[in-house]
Amino acid sequence: MPTVELTRFRVTPERVAELLESRSAMLADFRADRAGFLGARLVRLPDDEWLDIVTWRSSEDFAASRAKGANLPGIAAFFAAIASLVSSEEGDEPGAGDDER
Repeated sequence: MPTVELTRFRVTPERVAELLESRSAMLADFRADRAGFLGARLVRLPDDEWLDIVTWRSSEDFAASRAKGANLPGIAAFFAAIASLVSSEEGDEPGAGDDER
């Protein structure tokens, strides 16, 4: 069952361009270095907050990615633009791939 990582963080207005410019390199590094990475969506929220929704093949893949931290330049550049972490949660995506209509 796929695992969904929900990370909410703050970015100061003067670093938003840096965050967005570093996103493609961060995703490329995840694809190259993180087993089980399936995809990610970035959502801009009010009050300088953002939500990163990342899908992993399994909870174990997510844990292994967390252990690596910002080990590659693209990931480090994205993380550097973040002012503070608001929350980080993990959940399962039941029925992923099923037609639930």
